[in-house]
Amino acid sequence: GEEGGEEGRAKGGGPEADEEWDALDLDAKIASSGLAPDTDSEEEECIPVGAGLTSKLAALADDSKRAREEAERAAQAKLDKLYHFKPKADGGSDDETESESESDEEDQVEAGKAAARAEREARIQAAMAARTPNRLRSPICCIMGHVDTGKTKLLDNIRRTNVQEGEAGGITQQIGASFFPQDTLVDRMGSLHAKQKVNVRVPGLLIIDTPGHESFSNLRSRGSSLCDVAILVIDIMHGLEPQTIESMNMLRSKQTPFVVALNKIDRLYGWVSVKDRPFVEGIEQQDESVRREFEHRAAAILLSIAEQGLNAQLYYRNKDPREYISLCPTSAHTGEGVADILLNLVGMTQKMFVDRIMWTPMVQCTVLEVKVIEGLGATADVILANGTLRRGDRIVMCGFGGPVVTRVRDLLTPRPLRELRVKADYLHHQQIDGAAGIKICANHLDNVVAGSALLVPFADIPYDLEVIREDVMADLNKLAKAASEVNGGLGVYAVASTLGSLEALLEFLKTSKIPVSAVNIGPIHKKDVIKASIMHEFKPEYATILAFDVNVVKEAELQAKESQVKIFTAEIIYHLFDKFTAYMADVRREQQEKAASTAVFPVICQISSPDHVWCRGGGGDPILVGLAVKEGTLKRGTPLCVERRGMKDPDTGMQAYLDIGRVMSMEVDRKPAEAVKAGKSAAVKIDAVTSIAYGRQFDHTYPLYARVTRKSIDAIKEFFKEDLSKDDWALLLKLKKQYGVTSI
Repeated sequence: GEEGGEEGRAKGGGPEADEEWDALDLDAKIASSGLAPDTDSEEEECIPVGAGLTSKLAALADDSKRAREEAERAAQAKLDKLYHFKPKADGGSDDETESESESDEEDQVEAGKAAARAEREARIQAAMAARTPNRLRSPICCIMGHVDTGKTKLLDNIRRTNVQEGEAGGITQQIGASFFPQDTLVDRMGSLHAKQKVNVRVPGLLIIDTPGHESFSNLRSRGSSLCDVAILVIDIMHGLEPQTIESMNMLRSKQTPFVVALNKIDRLYGWVSVKDRPFVEGIEQQDESVRREFEHRAAAILLSIAEQGLNAQLYYRNKDPREYISLCPTSAHTGEGVADILLNLVGMTQKMFVDRIMWTPMVQCTVLEVKVIEGLGATADVILANGTLRRGDRIVMCGFGGPVVTRVRDLLTPRPLRELRVKADYLHHQQIDGAAGIKICANHLDNVVAGSALLVPFADIPYDLEVIREDVMADLNKLAKAASEVNGGLGVYAVASTLGSLEALLEFLKTSKIPVSAVNIGPIHKKDVIKASIMHEFKPEYATILAFDVNVVKEAELQAKESQVKIFTAEIIYHLFDKFTAYMADVRREQQEKAASTAVFPVICQISSPDHVWCRGGGGDPILVGLAVKEGTLKRGTPLCVERRGMKDPDTGMQAYLDIGRVMSMEVDRKPAEAVKAGKSAAVKIDAVTSIAYGRQFDHTYPLYARVTRKSIDAIKEFFKEDLSKDDWALLLKLKKQYGVTSI
């Protein structure tokens, strides 16, 4: 019966059946004619997910006329076969067999991927086990801290060398980082090296050029940081600041060891500077008063670090570096203390974190940024933390339209300074070992996401490429999904320059309780503004774009004006937060002003005594009385009512109330007041209804209540929620029940 149904559908299907068989035939034809993309070719295309069939059809269209006619003939033959279809003796059909073989293929692919994952994991474990302390790589170091603490200045000072520029032993400028060879480190440590008897075993130190959060958050690979050690800069004059605390938390969350540079010691009153002198030698030469001030300021900073839950101590008094963070006093201007900090960095990595810096052939690499260079095209600046990259290696990176698979065409590093007269700007390498900053030349790099991982598949593991293609996209997909799911689609539009900084921005917005509806990476275009403008339909205040460290295209600016979308840009996350909170405060203020006449704060008050009635009202006159506030808060504009004793409300069947008017103004101790809290008294002027007067409908024995309605309660909840205390909410609930207000 089932086969007959199949046959009937096919015969009755006409054009649908044609299309179905035609499509089957096209795929078969493409495979036989060799037009399918060659996955093993030297230069591979980046084919976005879902674009496979389109490219195949396009390829077929370009084929010769003969090939097209042949394809049509084959399609017709298959249709004829279908029209003259006969059930098989075993009860199966060709169609069923094909669908079964397709599902078998899928199962085979999944099994292959699982095996590839297991094999990759096994190889990584084997490589980790084979590491040796005899071969170390250069530790990667980031500089972090609050704005204006001297991060860049300190970095510039560390980078500078006493050896003449360009001579051997100087600093090698790499892509996105400065490399300090072993000789230079020993040279910069000066007299401390001999005194402390430090044996420098690391081949050098790689310091990331751009200081700050962004570099640290970009140096990431599958959630763990590629940064081995960090310098946290604290201004000795200002102590811990918000960004310092955030940097600390970031370092703790990634379990990255760090030393604190207690910067700007040259600002201490009376400090006598000597260029590049180690701090331990410098402090002994200072006056007693300078030493006292230093101790006082250092103690205050140690206390504030302890408040953050961390133990710290000045490095020369630190007996237990594993438990206590070392503080190295420095001056970025004079270079004092730089020797101390380098000594600590090298000592810490060699003694306590050898396991982190042992070399392994497994590639750990992060894309810092993608740049278009004249003569080279799109290039990727990467930090190779570990392993070896070779020319011709196949690499996989995260792209906006799907994974980007390509081959390394060239590995470049800048020429040393002494060779700048040579016209070519870069040195070409056949292979480079980590840790190093490299510029990679390859095809299809335009859409690569900055901050994503760069992975190298194993050529001898089947399906490893497919596994890696999924892995590189995981971070981006997870971020986009998390952003939209959490807030139910309502929130601001977040844009950042790289994957790492987007992660940092989203984390910050989450802690700041700012909802996010969608995210993007890279410059702001017109389409981003259009997406953000959708919020006008739901919550107009969220029709904003928070852009961290990105440029805004001119077209997008014009669209933003037209769509009334606010774009906030900043290079520091804190500035972005400040701008947005200021904007939201303004929006809130406007909303509260509009809602002020609707929102009613709960209050119960009573006329102090018959002597405190100065104007009884009636005939259009206001009521002027002295009121004592029993519960809640009496605000200007509050509508007041009293009981109509002995009468029931015809709608609710409950106690009836009489509206007497709104509070026009109040005075406490002869001074105007906007609000009067419980336990206080005030002279109150009520804009009374014409027919209502004291002594006619009510007297001093009647309590006066705030007249709350469903509308006023909703306005309070939406715009003044934070202004009400627990007692105020309890009173609001009491009044709501008292008036029989429904909970719609």
